[in-house]
Amino acid sequence: MEEENLTTVTEFIILGFPEYPDLQIPLFILFLLIYLIILMGNLTIIALTCLDPRLHTPMYFFLCNLSFLDISSTSVTLPKLLDIFLRKHQRISAVGCFTQMHFFLVLASVEFFLLAAMAYDRYVAICHPLRYAVIINQRLCVLMAAGTWIFGFLDPVIHTVLISHFSYCRSNEINHFFCDPSALLALSCSRTQPVESVTYIVGSLVPFPCFMTTLTSYVYIISTILRIRSTEGRHKAFSTCSSHLTVVILFYGTIMCLYMRPTSMQSLDLNKLFAVLYNVLISMFNPLIYSLKNREVKGALRKVFITKLDC
Repeated sequence: MEEENLTTVTEFIILGFPEYPDLQIPLFILFLLIYLIILMGNLTIIALTCLDPRLHTPMYFFLCNLSFLDISSTSVTLPKLLDIFLRKHQRISAVGCFTQMHFFLVLASVEFFLLAAMAYDRYVAICHPLRYAVIINQRLCVLMAAGTWIFGFLDPVIHTVLISHFSYCRSNEINHFFCDPSALLALSCSRTQPVESVTYIVGSLVPFPCFMTTLTSYVYIISTILRIRSTEGRHKAFSTCSSHLTVVILFYGTIMCLYMRPTSMQSLDLNKLFAVLYNVLISMFNPLIYSLKNREVKGALRKVFITKLDC
């Protein structure tokens, strides 16, 4: 009974960024501005797509899903971090912590599926342009989007269940800015190696096929573009997928830096910096990437501003 009391944790303490004690208020202002930019940028993309009939296409339907995903993923982590900066309210219940971790993993899984679906959309648009409207029809778009969210929600269940059943007797202080799985594993006094192996294998069932789907799509896309004779034709074809390709490189690049580094190079402090890039900065950059590289989005923005000026 005493051992059970020693290993039972009812709440955790999220440290945030304690290495910068004198910068808590400046960091609060910085992350608040970033969060507002994420909300405004992604809500703008969603609003433009809904309001402009020219953007009622499969590509922008998936982009709306990506914008909603970016808002959701940062809303899982940033409000609590802002509370830590401002009020020093670092405590979170065990249930709240595992819930936050679960939704973080859910939204990461959704992003794998969604980027793969968007890559397939670009593959059909460039490699089979005459059949694009037939293949990527409204029904398929809805099915792909629904499947993305459903499988994204189901995939991390085993991770959450296994990690939530660990014993946490070393400490309840999480050296991170949210309930990150790796930070929780570092606190556990249970034998985590078998569970880590299981979660690694199960976790690979989503990222690896999605990565291969995305990679294969771009191999065909690039080979098709290179076969286009005119420079203008190649540039036009590449411009239709350059935004998505940029997002894919940023996403998979940070994921590899965060989770695929050798164990000898693993560091919770370094993981926090990569997590900020993956969870926060990419969500801020995505609307900028799509608005700066897409003539349709820039045209929709100009149309909205001109309408407002006329009013």
